Amino acid sequence: MTAAVLGIIGGSGLYDLPGLEGARDEVIASPWGTPSAPLRRGTIAGLPVVFLPRHGVGHRLAPSDIDYRANIDVLKRAGVTDLVSLSACGSLDSEMPPGTFVLVDQFVDRTFRRASSFFGAGCVAHVSMADPVSPTLCEHIARAADAERIRLVRGGTYICIEGPQFSSRAESLMFKALGCAVIGMTNLPEAKLAREAEICYASVAMVTDFDCWRDGHDAATAHDVVRMLGANAAIARRLVARLAGVFPREHEPCPIGSDRALDTALMTAPDARDPELLSKLDAVAGRALQQPWSPAHARHG
Repeated sequence: MTAAVLGIIGGSGLYDLPGLEGARDEVIASPWGTPSAPLRRGTIAGLPVVFLPRHGVGHRLAPSDIDYRANIDVLKRAGVTDLVSLSACGSLDSEMPPGTFVLVDQFVDRTFRRASSFFGAGCVAHVSMADPVSPTLCEHIARAADAERIRLVRGGTYICIEGPQFSSRAESLMFKALGCAVIGMTNLPEAKLAREAEICYASVAMVTDFDCWRDGHDAATAHDVVRMLGANAAIARRLVARLAGVFPREHEPCPIGSDRALDTALMTAPDARDPELLSKLDAVAGRALQQPWSPAHARHG
């Protein structure tokens, strides 16, 4: 069995993680670029925990400027097996007011400026995103929220826009009509990259506002969001502490195969793979690249 290492990505308002015992900063180099910040390592109730502030300390990175590949790569190199994303978001549902936490189960990608895969020319792979979050990890989060009496909605679609501007009213109404529950700017390509890196992923979206679709409700502003961040951040820290306290000490195999997503995803024959790209994939895909390959995998195109 593999020892469990819980990763936490902190979104807007979550730039540190109090309560980490033996906390220390660790700089890990990535061939994909520069991560948002040094990793913060420690333990909670004896469980190894690795924390990364998505926007950097002091919120210096806009959503489009985050190097998502470097972030996921260094978390993989740090041994993270299960990754929880904590993110501020807007609500597209009147039943999910500010202060609500949503355990996301689906994503819609509306980004267009971001590198969304570790793979490409020289080593092609297609992972499944039909079920983008790990159900076992989500269940642990839900139980921790129940124990802390945190208002948590189980399930909901997160639509990710490029930003940094908030959506127009027409866009907000369209996203609501599509059935999306919350809107944000950061969970993609993060969730896709975590799947490629075979890290079990879950997203807790913390509602700060109603975006701009709702009649009689002012359009979201950065100042409005900041007012809600403090309260949401305090609740998120309670959630993480409870989750770590009850989390299994050995990694549980994911029932949908999040932790073995590359087993049937690699398309490029071994003798056609680019050595330079392979060297960059040593952490995220090292396990799968050492497995036998069959041309039966190549079904796309």
